Amino acid sequence: MAPINKPLQTKSKIWIEDMDGNVVFGTGRLKILRAIKQYGSINSAAKSLKMGYRAVWARITATENRLGKKLLIRKSGGASGGGSQLTPLAETMIAKYESVQKDIEQVTDDKFHEALGESLIINSS
Repeated sequence: MAPINKPLQTKSKIWIEDMDGNVVFGTGRLKILRAIKQYGSINSAAKSLKMGYRAVWARITATENRLGKKLLIRKSGGASGGGSQLTPLAETMIAKYESVQKDIEQVTDDKFHEALGESLIINSS
């Protein structure tokens, strides 16, 4: 078989844990916060992510408890709820996490290409 001449890339996943090994922040929390920011409510965010409201709420609450700080500001809207918006901390966490993830991916790709260079040939099977 002829080699496929497609570029390769590495994938890295990072997350933040507390001292007990509990997840504080990672890709899942990032997606949740982005969705809450976009849709303005936990319920709408959960639906967009195809997750249950309770699962989303549990992750947000766990992260808030582990940080000792709030990630969401609940808007009061009477009987219909009111939605949620991100705190400045949540906005900062999104930006910093995305920046670190991008940097790590670049370093990983550079190391991968440095170590393997052109020596890796992918064959289709």
